[in-house]
Amino acid sequence: MRHHDLIRDLTALPSSPVRDAYLEFVRAGGDDALRRDGGAEHLTGSCFVFSPDFAQVLLCFHGKGRFWVQFGGHVEPQDSSISATAQREAQEESGIHDLRLLSTAILDLDRHALHGGFSCAAHWDVGFAALADPAAPIAVSDESEDVRWFPVDALPAQVPDRFGERLRAVRAAALRAPAA
Repeated sequence: MRHHDLIRDLTALPSSPVRDAYLEFVRAGGDDALRRDGGAEHLTGSCFVFSPDFAQVLLCFHGKGRFWVQFGGHVEPQDSSISATAQREAQEESGIHDLRLLSTAILDLDRHALHGGFSCAAHWDVGFAALADPAAPIAVSDESEDVRWFPVDALPAQVPDRFGERLRAVRAAALRAPAA
């Protein structure tokens, strides 16, 4: 994946201070912005996994962060796009291998500083959404302590700041997103 592709995708989003900060970060960092070893701050891809009726969300309990959160992680060399990163991470961390994104449209941008246990200083997270059957078998990866479905209106107490707000925005955007 090349940073030019991400610049194109970010430019397609409505103008906002957050989008503009992402564009500036990617333009300044070039391809290094996409690499885990490209600097203390870099891009990550994440995926909010919803039930087909959008009433539930599948979350993992992040071992290092000590909170429930959507699936996601670092861009790997084989990833063709940031959306491919998000899909791969969701598949690996949930155990649902046939999971597919609803769309390759970016639905969430969230830069967050990292603390104890992380080798990175900050992640510039780019979020997408997928659907999965709550009856599908799930598996806990070695990066998580648990994977579990929650009603979108009854999230666990241990979530990152602003997570509920972001989840509601992603859910609303996913309901409007064109199919992939």
